[in-house]
Amino acid sequence: MELLRGAALLLLVAAVCWAQQDQGCTCAKNKRTSNCIGNDTGCWCTSIGSEVSVRCDKLTSKCLLMKAEMAGSKSGRREKPKHAYVDNDGIYDPDCENSGIFKARQCNGTSCWCVNTAGARRTEKSDADLQCSELVRTSWIIIETKHSERSTAVDASRLKESIKNEFKERYSLDPKYISDVVYENPYITIELKQNVSQKSAQDVDIADVAYYFEKDVKGDSLIQSGTLNINISGEPLKFDQALIYYVDEKPPEFSMKRLTAGVIAVIVVVILAIVAGIIVLVITRKRRGKYEKAEAKEMNEMQRELNP
Repeated sequence: MELLRGAALLLLVAAVCWAQQDQGCTCAKNKRTSNCIGNDTGCWCTSIGSEVSVRCDKLTSKCLLMKAEMAGSKSGRREKPKHAYVDNDGIYDPDCENSGIFKARQCNGTSCWCVNTAGARRTEKSDADLQCSELVRTSWIIIETKHSERSTAVDASRLKESIKNEFKERYSLDPKYISDVVYENPYITIELKQNVSQKSAQDVDIADVAYYFEKDVKGDSLIQSGTLNINISGEPLKFDQALIYYVDEKPPEFSMKRLTAGVIAVIVVVILAIVAGIIVLVITRKRRGKYEKAEAKEMNEMQRELNP
């Protein structure tokens, strides 16, 4: 009898564990997931578009988020550092490693290019023979945003503290990675710095944080519950836009080919205008010289006539 009771108890425990392991859950940090399963380690879901399992109490990598977005789609300020650049290509369907990070080389049809750890293109587009020797780390991200009109003034010192607290609460970013917050009404510049030696396995990547923030500002939040909530003097701070600059550990490899046809046309017009100006100046000086010589000759002849 005791043996039967023990077996029944064991079956009951196994059934409870099985039920807990297969319990459905909601991915708190990523809306673009499916097949969510909760177990004793938390909620795990499949990232749409890549079939990679992600842990839902942490930020999902930017590469997997971009891939999920493509799978679901139909198709005041301070001078920036010398090598800072903006990702002008927008979203694309990226190739991701199993760990979720970007592969160093990305391709779209017959065009290929190299990217940084934020997935931003850092070389010219080339053919399929392009080789990318390494995934260069983005160690400095500059977020430039601005707030809408307010009835109360913004206290710069309180703003910095509020942003650090909200980034820690919402994105799990350690405040030490927010190196500076500069306020120039209405512009706000948030600087994130994180080199490879600083980042531990438990730390979120600043590239992922910047992407989540950009989505929050655009009203396309990836987080299930709540919204970006930064209050200054009891009034919510509403953001109008966000522009992200990337500074890599190695300078990008762009050339003049990166300039658009319109920019090149403007440069050509300016150069032609300068050349034309130089030509006019040279001709004018030559004519003036001839006139001065003729005038001097006439004066000499007049003096000889007056003094025979």
